[in-house]
Amino acid sequence: MLKPFEVIETIKMIQEENLDIRTITMGISLRDCCHSDGNVSRKKIYDKITRYAANLVKVGEDIEKEYGIPIINKRISVTPISLIAESSDEEDYVKFAEILDSAAETVGVNFIGGFSALVHKGYTVGDRKLINSIPAALSTTKKVCSSVNVATTKAGINMDAVREMGQVIKKAAELTADSGGLGCAKLVVFANVPEDNPFMAGAFHGIGEPECVINVGVSGPGAVKCALEKVKGADFGTVSETIKKTAFKITRMGQLVAQEASKRLGVQFGIVDLSLAPTPAIGDSVAHILEEMGLEKCGTHGTTAALALLNDAVKKGGTMASSYVGGLSGAFIPVSEDAGMIDAVVQGALSIDKLEAMTCVCSVGLDMIVVPGNTSAETISAIIADEVAIGVINNKTTAVRIIPAPGKNIGDMVEFGGLLGSGPVMKINEFNSEEFIKRGGRIPAPIHSLRN
Repeated sequence: MLKPFEVIETIKMIQEENLDIRTITMGISLRDCCHSDGNVSRKKIYDKITRYAANLVKVGEDIEKEYGIPIINKRISVTPISLIAESSDEEDYVKFAEILDSAAETVGVNFIGGFSALVHKGYTVGDRKLINSIPAALSTTKKVCSSVNVATTKAGINMDAVREMGQVIKKAAELTADSGGLGCAKLVVFANVPEDNPFMAGAFHGIGEPECVINVGVSGPGAVKCALEKVKGADFGTVSETIKKTAFKITRMGQLVAQEASKRLGVQFGIVDLSLAPTPAIGDSVAHILEEMGLEKCGTHGTTAALALLNDAVKKGGTMASSYVGGLSGAFIPVSEDAGMIDAVVQGALSIDKLEAMTCVCSVGLDMIVVPGNTSAETISAIIADEVAIGVINNKTTAVRIIPAPGKNIGDMVEFGGLLGSGPVMKINEFNSEEFIKRGGRIPAPIHSLRN
């Protein structure tokens, strides 16, 4: 039972500290939508999504009004389409992306995720067709998000898939050049991808998930920063305790929204994702939390240690607030979506190399990184390889969402709009990785993966 002072405190966090629920995401299984005729399969997909998610947006809006809790996005995730479309005899899966887009438009959600493939150990015919369709699919749809898992700790790294994803990202950028390569902002390459992630662009409904489920992603960097302002100069034990207590309060709010949405929609409650998800808004930045700990600018020496403390404390506080924690759960560091990160890049304090080091201790990885438009596909693949290697060796989820902005050079700003923000074009290492990427094959799983 919430005490009166806790209610007042939460209201203050919402009104003054940018606290919100970042997303209610409904996961829907499409496994019963397989059919040899693509048209039949797509009709089944459309009918099922629009049936299950018919009231998702309304329920989210009703909860917002009744509880005064902002819910920024209502989203849908579905079974990886490579698994569903593979039953058809079609060579191109763009029409499957378009039907997802149409269903999302009908029910009024912000995004739909699941134009995805899992190829960490190799390809099926459907995987190849889906991956080949990604650039066109992302350029012809507005709300569809795509993800490809190319590595796991158990399987190692599929370097053939890593090589191909560099080419796919380049093509997606070219096809959406008029919007700064926006298609790439809806595409994530993963290692150790979770099956219950409510955050885009990496959300899909895993094969081990129920028929339909509600997952909630919380936010709250602003609330954490404000809490730390009250313990300025305190030791790190106090800092950790302060973050834990704040994360607990944030997660309890997420748990309340998830349970209420689950009850009203008649759908199973899945998980609360604890991730601190920043926005471009001033006062809603993970970078500013790190700077509140005493760093002059995010990216300077000490940043990785500060982020490790933040991520650990968020997890400890959040897991005490909910019995069902999942997804990614930690601290996101997407450059274009975080005002503090953007400023740190512009000031020269934060580089891709430092971001890569930071991803060893936080959620996801190199996220919303804008690079020069003339960056080669092989260089992009090599960046992916480095990041997924961190995930494989450390048995954690890592990912890359990188945007080679057509016609843009180092220092230029690229505007994506909304939560995606605007990203400064970052400098990358100019030396060549082409021969490394050309080798292909699989990098074997690390020895510590043999735990059975």
